[in-house]
Parts: sequence; structure tokens; C-alpha cells
Amino acid sequence: MSITLSDIAKLILCVVICQLAGAVGSVPNVNSIPTWYATLNKPSFNPPNWIFAPVWITLYFLMGIAAFLVWNKGLDTPGVTTALILFVVQLILNALWSWIFFGWKQIFPAFIEIVILWIMILVTMIQFFKISVPAGILLIPYILWVSFASVLNFSLWRLNRL
Repeated sequence: MSITLSDIAKLILCVVICQLAGAVGSVPNVNSIPTWYATLNKPSFNPPNWIFAPVWITLYFLMGIAAFLVWNKGLDTPGVTTALILFVVQLILNALWSWIFFGWKQIFPAFIEIVILWIMILVTMIQFFKISVPAGILLIPYILWVSFASVLNFSLWRLNRL
């Protein structure tokens, strides 16, 4: 199988779209992390702030490759369009979480939203695995990180309830 310029363009587009979702989600973080978030009581397993950006950049990169692998099977392949729609939905939910948590400072609603996000990632992974096993595998680090983020989100809510 040869790689075409069209394939490279699709791969770049998928990675850029995922990174843009990350950028949109990070907008409220800039002001909230050094101010509001810094004042929250945190669990002992709370990672240092510097770890989040490289982790998310890597995850968005892997997500972009996964989306490309599915898209590259062809939109006429059964399940591909559904898988990509699910992917876009979870990507929107991903960006929305930061706005709920950091932008609007709503810790418990953010927890509810991240649970919905986790379910959507799982549904997307299942669909991706049906189309491309490597694409499904590439989403495993993402669901693991969101699982951790969900526990962290819940713990932050428990520690900071009024």
C-alpha cells in the first residue's frame, strides 16, 4: 500500500483538528489555573500542573492518527461515517469539559460531563476497533487518562464542596 499526498493531507488534517480542540479547551485554563484552581484543595495524587499540556498534546496527536486510520478506510466502508461522527461528538465533549470546569468553575457538573465523555470515548473506541484495530488501540491511552481525570475531578469536588 502506497501513501499518497491525499493520505498525508488527511492525516495532517485529523491531527490539526484534534490539536485545535485541545486549544479551544485550553482557553479558560490560562487564567483559572494560577488563580482559582491554585486555591482548591487537591488530593494527594494530583499531578503537577506542568504534566497536563504534554500529556494532552500527545493524546490529541494519537487521537488524530486514530481518526485518520478510520477515515482512510473510506467513507463508503460500513461504520466509518458513524465512527467519525462519534469521534467528533467526543472531541466536542472533551473541549467542553475545560470550559465547564475551568471557565465556569463548576466542578460537579464537570464531573457529570466527564462521565458522559468517558462513555462516548468507549463507544467511539468500540466502533474504531470494528474498523481498524490500530485505531482502537491508539485511543486506549486517552480513555485511561480520562479515567484518571474523572477520579481527579470527583476528588476535587469532594474536597471542595461548600
